[in-house]
Amino acid sequence: MTEKQEKILNAALALFAEEGYRSTSTSKVAKRAEVSEGLIFRHFGNKEGLLQAIIQLGEEQASVLFADIITETDPREVIKKFIEMISKTSQDEESIVFWKLQFKIKWELEMYGEHKTEAVEQVLIKAFTELRYLQPEKEANLLLTLMDGLATRFILQKSFDLDGTIEFLKQKYKV
Repeated sequence: MTEKQEKILNAALALFAEEGYRSTSTSKVAKRAEVSEGLIFRHFGNKEGLLQAIIQLGEEQASVLFADIITETDPREVIKKFIEMISKTSQDEESIVFWKLQFKIKWELEMYGEHKTEAVEQVLIKAFTELRYLQPEKEANLLLTLMDGLATRFILQKSFDLDGTIEFLKQKYKV
């Protein structure tokens, strides 16, 4: 990706979060990125192409986050790493902003993108199965839902005790 493409994506991500996807024009994105509107069309086709590039960027970053979990073979470590994953993203301000914007776009456009978590869900099901949980699929789904909720609370509620909640979950699952 070129420096200009990166500037365009960052500007679009910020504007989509600030003003909403529907209210943001490509001319506003071009002005914020300090590029011509034509450059946006050349690289991304149109506003929808720009949105798809941002969504793709989120999927790539999610894959990076999930990689260590997916390759783990110890079932307790799988669960522990998944629970601790949110801590890794909460340490870096740039990462927090990126995920906040991804969540905002997801809500505005009512796009969940459950395919992003399919691989980690399968690994969690396998871990819960190996640990002999009665309903491994439901445990995996519950943990995915809890982590999604934790991320939302962390992003929206400044006083939320993320570390305490993570420790509680690790104790609950004995990891």
